[in-house]
Amino acid sequence: MGHLHSHNHSQHNHHDLKGRNLVISIFLNIIITVSQVIGGILSGSLSLLSDALHNFTDVLSLIVSYIANILSRKKASINRTFGYKRAEILAAFINASTLIIIAVLLIIEAIKRFQNPQEIESNLVIWLSLLGIIANGISVLLLKKDAEVNMNMKSAYLHLLTDMLASVAVLIGGLLMKFYEMYWVDSALTLVIALYLIWVGYDLLKNSFKVLMLFTPEDIQVKDIVKELQQLKDIKNVHHVHIWQLNELEIHLEAHIDFNDDISLSQFDIILQDIEELLYLKFEINHINIQPEYGKCDSKEVIVQD
Repeated sequence: MGHLHSHNHSQHNHHDLKGRNLVISIFLNIIITVSQVIGGILSGSLSLLSDALHNFTDVLSLIVSYIANILSRKKASINRTFGYKRAEILAAFINASTLIIIAVLLIIEAIKRFQNPQEIESNLVIWLSLLGIIANGISVLLLKKDAEVNMNMKSAYLHLLTDMLASVAVLIGGLLMKFYEMYWVDSALTLVIALYLIWVGYDLLKNSFKVLMLFTPEDIQVKDIVKELQQLKDIKNVHHVHIWQLNELEIHLEAHIDFNDDISLSQFDIILQDIEELLYLKFEINHINIQPEYGKCDSKEVIVQD
């Protein structure tokens, strides 16, 4: 078995920075949620309450992301040989699920409000939506860099980005209600926010589900890997291949390799090093487990159901 690791002090500092940014974002969203719940009740605005509800899910998702960020640093043990490396993927799946569930609930409420529009205190809606834009904007900037490389942070980032955009929509609605008394806009905005939540949540839900189900990463072609390996000297056949993504940083491969000759263990180690370099440089696979074989009577299919 081979694997290529790179751990350094800067990675620990990066984890600490992610944790700090998440804590700041949690604090900001608690302020927004409490303010908008009170304001939504006082003003009678469904879009403001829906924005508050979305902010509440932001708080929960950020807490889940923060816990996952801490768990992902825990070391492996006898009972947990992979440690908690999948905690952040699980957090991303949970957060994406909540986005879609909340969106469906908002659609139901928006339809009900369309049938029974109500007068709304627009001044409160305007000022609280401005608060949401500023606080969520700060949080989005804090998490943007990490969201580009980490699925868990991306899930938290998407929650905050969609809520900032929702607050912008609520602000526009508040202005329309104040100056034109277009109270139906409140329900329309709620519907738009909900549909947008489904749109951004589905892609993340799909990607995190694929990782949890051990599907082969989409950018990796198993047949190409087998073809490359079988071009190496001494290798006769590559079969029983499994490729999966453990988390954002680790892609694992296990396979049976049938050799042309009955080679020694020391010779296998030399060939294994070539295999590791090939798979890492061409396919970014950094954890490899190879079962060497010679003349063994088993299925030589590339993919075999174990």
